[in-house]
Amino acid sequence: MLVSHASRAYHANMMEHDEILRLYGPWKPNTPADAALLLDGYPGRWWIAGGWVIEAFTGVSRIHGDVDIGIPRADVALLCSFLHQKIDVWAAGGSLTPITADSSDLPEDCENLWLRASGADPWEYDVLLENTDLSTWICKRDATITRPFVDVLWQQDGVAFLRPEVQLLLKAKRAHPKDTSDFDTCLPALDQGSRLWLVDALRQVYPDHSWLRRI
Repeated sequence: MLVSHASRAYHANMMEHDEILRLYGPWKPNTPADAALLLDGYPGRWWIAGGWVIEAFTGVSRIHGDVDIGIPRADVALLCSFLHQKIDVWAAGGSLTPITADSSDLPEDCENLWLRASGADPWEYDVLLENTDLSTWICKRDATITRPFVDVLWQQDGVAFLRPEVQLLLKAKRAHPKDTSDFDTCLPALDQGSRLWLVDALRQVYPDHSWLRRI
């Protein structure tokens, strides 16, 4: 079922939030705690990514368009089976397409899953599919940048979040005003080891990035 090729542009960060709302409808204002309730009992690895990482780490409130959940791409079938009859799963990769419980119809180019209760309800979660293995996080910006998962995730109230320096590296590609605001908010709270890791990673992926002059 093809809904629109514009979803590819959205996930390439080419669309503004208001345009996304106009074309695809609203997102429910969920929180990481809501995601934890949905995934209670899920046997696979998952974590919170995006702007909620910055808020959780710094304690500074910010506006959120949605809740980003990261999972290893290899666990898509596991997640879809777990969510079956709980919430609808749509592939967002060149089109918006509902997928089955076994995920056998997931397009190869799909990097995101969108979740919602039904076609009459707002979207609830954006699931980011990451090409990681069971023990190692692999950067989607540069696959030569890796870290053990134990060094990439941290816990707050029983919920796993990406480390802030990792999230800032992912945000650096766009460096839109909201991403730079997150950088400004987060940087003073980073310890020396986190700053050094971010500097090394930015130099490797974006050697001319403006953030490097400020760390």
